[in-house]
Amino acid sequence: MNTKLTLNLDKEIIEEAKTYAKSHKVSLSKLIENYLNSLTRESKQKSSVSPLVESLTGIIPSDYDERKEYRNYIDKKYS
Repeated sequence: MNTKLTLNLDKEIIEEAKTYAKSHKVSLSKLIENYLNSLTRESKQKSSVSPLVESLTGIIPSDYDERKEYRNYIDKKYS
């Protein structure tokens, strides 16, 4: 169940976070949700993965095809 949350943050931080989220094709809400989730999971259990990696969990879409993306990159590079 989703619930709205109001935050008061520095305007520059918000703009940088929006830019980061857009460049990683994820909503700002999802980015913050993933980060908060990683913080709360860390307190419940110690993980061998760094907090940064935990905060990035879920950013890559489940239907992401790295081979297709690599082929597209190679096609553009050598076209």
